[in-house]
Amino acid sequence: MSLRLLPIVCATSFPCSSLSTFRRIASFEHHGNHPRFSPRIRCSGQPLLRRSANYQPNLWSHDYIQSLTSDHSMEEEQNAARISKLEEEVVKLIQEEKGLEDQLQLIDHLQQLGVAYHFKDDIKDALGSIHGSLEDTSMLLKDNLHATALLFRLLRENGFDVSEDMFSRFKDEKGHLKTCLQHQTKGMLSLYEASYLGKEGEFVLIEAMDFTTKHLKKLMEEGSLEPRFREHVAHALELPLNWRMERIHTRWFIETYRREATMNPLLLELAKLNFNLIQSMHKRELKEVSRWWTDLGLAQRLPFFRDRLMENYFWTVGWAFEPQFWSFREMQTKLVSLITVIDDVYDVFGTLDELELFTNVVDRWDVNAIDKLPGYMKLCFLVVFNMANDAGYRVMKEKDLDIIPYLRRAWADVCKSYLVEARWYHHGITPKLGEYLDNAWTSVSSPLLLTHAYCMSEDLTAEALPSICKYQDFVRRSSVLYRLYNDLATSKAELSRGDAPKSIQCYKHEKNVSEDVAREKLRELISVNWRALNGDRTSSSPLEEYLKRVAINIPRMAQFLYEHGDGYGIPDGETKNQIELLFIQPIEL
Repeated sequence: MSLRLLPIVCATSFPCSSLSTFRRIASFEHHGNHPRFSPRIRCSGQPLLRRSANYQPNLWSHDYIQSLTSDHSMEEEQNAARISKLEEEVVKLIQEEKGLEDQLQLIDHLQQLGVAYHFKDDIKDALGSIHGSLEDTSMLLKDNLHATALLFRLLRENGFDVSEDMFSRFKDEKGHLKTCLQHQTKGMLSLYEASYLGKEGEFVLIEAMDFTTKHLKKLMEEGSLEPRFREHVAHALELPLNWRMERIHTRWFIETYRREATMNPLLLELAKLNFNLIQSMHKRELKEVSRWWTDLGLAQRLPFFRDRLMENYFWTVGWAFEPQFWSFREMQTKLVSLITVIDDVYDVFGTLDELELFTNVVDRWDVNAIDKLPGYMKLCFLVVFNMANDAGYRVMKEKDLDIIPYLRRAWADVCKSYLVEARWYHHGITPKLGEYLDNAWTSVSSPLLLTHAYCMSEDLTAEALPSICKYQDFVRRSSVLYRLYNDLATSKAELSRGDAPKSIQCYKHEKNVSEDVAREKLRELISVNWRALNGDRTSSSPLEEYLKRVAINIPRMAQFLYEHGDGYGIPDGETKNQIELLFIQPIEL
């Protein structure tokens, strides 16, 4: 991505001899492949050179989004009625007497087909009953590795406390996993997926991850697996289930499940109808937020930032796709859109003097102070200010709770963290990795996103509102994962356009190591932070469950968008393909 400088002439002009008119602007000296900031003096009458990242244009116009078609209302009503009928049949399936492994397989299929939310209470009851007699259940499973690993994964995914000791009977006298387990191919795949639910310090699961990965890869190389099972193994080795964006996986699993010999036609029909019904709902939501974005007019007034309305909505579907979270998606899409604008102001367009002023105004949250700001920043602040106040008004009206202090603090924190990175860039500073991450977990914007999600939850109460701080560690782990996934994909491009050093460069500089070593360090940190998230998935309230679910889905979505490069800044590859599958192309019935 090339660096472009945009000339902007100052509004005022004074004689060059007036020292008060001198301002510092950025020029760039290239050291190796990296631009480095060098301050120089210019007179206020000279053009102000601003950076531009030459971002890819928006791929999805407002007119295109408005043209998206859904099923006619009568057809939707018929499909909804059919779904209700199928739901009744599935409830009977869940509740009827069957073998434990069959019960677990049914629950797993419901989850992977994207319809488990219809049966949340039934699934909780079924798993709760199993969990209540876990010792007896484990005895029944004996040497069935597949069923044991599947049970472990389902319990952890659904917030039940379960120990890795479930796998103790699969260890040999030296405490290692038995070599003979490699012959249980279905069990190996289940253990592989279960191992990615491991917590910090669970060494059996750490060993299981290495053990199963090695042997599954060997089976793939040998070519001895049945074609359908081979497809599942390849998919899992590409990325474990616990790290996947749910909705993308659902689309893949529906297409795969329909070819399975053990496919249940009842579940398949429900999954396909439900997917298309959800897709139609998402199209309507997209049209609504696109109208809001077009009316706001920021993309026309401030053409320097990434105009990504469709991709911003895509983020929110990755965090919570179900019908009941429509209000969450609406607010979060608006929020992500504004965060992108502000992020690009700090990263690319604003001068350091302007950024200092803007940060101060946001911190004071004083609309009367905007006279000090340049015109484009006045616009940015007013949009942020008004959106936060609108959200605060909505919650005050509905719940008589004042969330504005929490939203204000979250916005101030993210702007302060942006400013830290801007100072690093402008002063040519490369921090140590720890110092970088201490700031980056805020600058990646997850705390701001999750503060809004928490404060605007339907389950928010007066007692719960002040308790948001108790989730800081969980939010930090989620945010660090988001940042690491982002940095692995975008650091080179961001440095080439002139940006603060990212985690790779920080670790290289701190330890004097190669980029490959630094990348391996980041991948190690990703595993560590996932284990930390896994260690705190239990919830004591619907609000906590909701917040943690969104926090877990943020790095899943980041992993997808940044797996093969910058899928947000340059979204015309796999991002575009998956958007078409999720929002535009229905599943053939």
